[in-house]
Amino acid sequence: MFDFFTGDHFSYIAAILTTIAFIPQAVQTIITRDTDAISLEMYICFCTGVFFWLCYGVHIGSWAMMIANSFTLVLSLIILSYKIFNERKKA
Repeated sequence: MFDFFTGDHFSYIAAILTTIAFIPQAVQTIITRDTDAISLEMYICFCTGVFFWLCYGVHIGSWAMMIANSFTLVLSLIILSYKIFNERKKA
């Protein structure tokens, strides 16, 4: 009965939910390119953290972590690049 909650099921559920939760903000930021409400320092930390989660997923061989963090890293790096571009444009 509880076999569903063993193995990698939790990691896939967590990966899907956290990635889906990030998508609306990423899409809105990519479409509007409005990064005024985003902290540059926070996004640098976020991208770095996601990169290390990806590395850890590779290290332990977790496909759920590798796929979710790869997808999130790409989106977050796009947003970070918009933020850096907008900051330089203001200066």
